[in-house]
Amino acid sequence: MDKSQTRNSQSPVGESKPRIDAREKVTGAALYADDIQFGNRLLHARVKRSPHPHALIKKIDVSQALALPGVKAVVTGADFPGYIGLYLQDRHIFCRDRVRYIGDPVAGVAAISEEIAEKAVSLIEVEYEPLPPVLDPEFGASPQAPLLHPDLGKYTVASFIMPKAGTNISNHFKIRKGDVAAAWGKCKAVIERRYRIPHIQHVPIEPHVAIARVDESGEITLWDSSQSPFAQRDLIAESLGVSQSNMRVIAPLVGGGFGGKAGVSMESLAVAIATRVKGHPVKLRLTREEEFYTAFVRQGLVAYFKMGCDENGKLLAMHNTFYWDGGAYTEYGVNITRAAGYSCTGPYEVPNVHTDSYCVYTNHPVGGPMRGFGMPEMHAGLEQCIDDLALGLGMDAVEFRRRNCLRAGSELPTGGRIHPIGLSECLEKAAEAVEWGKVATPSAPNKRRGKGLALMWKAPAMPGNAGSSAWIELAEDGMLTLGTGAQDLGQGAFTVIAQMAAAAFGVPYESVRLAMPVDTRYSPYEWQTVASRITWSTGNAVVQAAHDARDQVLALVAKAWDETPEDLNIVDGIVVSYKSEREIPVKELAIKGLPRAGGKGWMGGPIIGRGNFIPSDVTGLDPETGQGELAVVHYTT
Repeated sequence: MDKSQTRNSQSPVGESKPRIDAREKVTGAALYADDIQFGNRLLHARVKRSPHPHALIKKIDVSQALALPGVKAVVTGADFPGYIGLYLQDRHIFCRDRVRYIGDPVAGVAAISEEIAEKAVSLIEVEYEPLPPVLDPEFGASPQAPLLHPDLGKYTVASFIMPKAGTNISNHFKIRKGDVAAAWGKCKAVIERRYRIPHIQHVPIEPHVAIARVDESGEITLWDSSQSPFAQRDLIAESLGVSQSNMRVIAPLVGGGFGGKAGVSMESLAVAIATRVKGHPVKLRLTREEEFYTAFVRQGLVAYFKMGCDENGKLLAMHNTFYWDGGAYTEYGVNITRAAGYSCTGPYEVPNVHTDSYCVYTNHPVGGPMRGFGMPEMHAGLEQCIDDLALGLGMDAVEFRRRNCLRAGSELPTGGRIHPIGLSECLEKAAEAVEWGKVATPSAPNKRRGKGLALMWKAPAMPGNAGSSAWIELAEDGMLTLGTGAQDLGQGAFTVIAQMAAAAFGVPYESVRLAMPVDTRYSPYEWQTVASRITWSTGNAVVQAAHDARDQVLALVAKAWDETPEDLNIVDGIVVSYKSEREIPVKELAIKGLPRAGGKGWMGGPIIGRGNFIPSDVTGLDPETGQGELAVVHYTT
């Protein structure tokens, strides 16, 4: 047999294959969180929410709600003193002394029906003292703005987040590179612009749903539609003061996420209520109205750009200021602020950069990630500025970008260097595809057809130790069972990692099945399904697991046949020898192993491969300059 033979007669990676989850989704057989049945012990939860954007809570009276027949529990913030938050622990599960947006949860009810729970919520009486709200992030960052989080300086915060106590600024990220002030004098053209980008709601087809149950031993199980089951396990357990081992999250298929189901939002409410009715599953399902005003939104942005270039169109300096509307609390907002700082120049090499990126508390819904982690918002303004600079010089917009776009070895805003990315080639192909420079023919006499082109990059700003893991088990029928903690939100992650496993081990794509749903008790750890990282991060762990399982198979066969693993390969699920030309299907040794020479017993046994991945060599940044050798895990252009 020719040693050039690949592990598959045709590698599935890069091929268009049927999605692993396609059949169950198109037939309606797919199981989502709201579809899970719990029998007649199920209780329904509803939430009393603030009608004010900003107010002090003076008194809560739940007596009438408790007296309503069918009500099993009523909880308030007094029951749960712990803080919760992904990067900055700045909120309670239920508000205790202050509300900070319309919809902030004040109390929760569990009852035998949604109707009774809703009635009980209406019977809860809350006395408020309204306070002036902050409704604009730029104003919120000023000394004149009312203070929304007086205890900001006391909150637990990640080491790379820089809140400013005594202000509404939950994170201030800085880039200081070169000498911007001196560069302006060398510029042929300078422009200044201001842009305002509004909030946007994700509007997933499936609204947020969470079902929590606490058994008599105190173990908590949460079923929910989630991009972050392991983060939810860790954060909710910490807030409630229970061990992570006593908190289990099961995450079935997700009916649309887009970032809005990452981190912890309403899920902790269901868990908190369930702690008061042990043995009963408690379901909290947001209405579409609640989805709009209580779930995470894409952050709003007020952005100031000043940039200049020389007579040849070479960018010399940028001075940018971003005010991100983080909303009432900062689950992801503080990190989006970092991502914008990393990426403040767009995918262009600029020698002199001064950027301030602020995450600002306002009395709006909580700002979170949404399809690009702040990059579409920031680039919307930046790319218009690039067009205006080119126009001012009388230079073609594509040519202007070509002269400035990042190439192999270009210096980034953080001072690091970028590896080859092919951005200039991508620009050329895009311009060619739209016939840039050629006037488009309108489809009707009263219409005009324009052309636009923009460049963008993305730095997700994930922690440097965001890890992934995977396991692969070889079954008796030759199938590979692949376990990961990654979620498929519709982006095709399950299919991609199955293709990678098949190619790395040496079986057809159809011979890989996934262990679903994600269950934090049994699934291998995955940081979160966010940041365009699953193919890269989880994929690396999957490939390692496949190689581990493959190496075990080859070592076993090599020993049984008195050959070396280098003489062997796995092609389409069959172990073949280049030396002796023997072959054996992997299913014949998957569980039972192989007989020893001379019939003296057996060797081998069940094959389970393991893999893990974590970004390596990621360094921190200087908090005053934003400079570091390898500060960003990865960029996407």
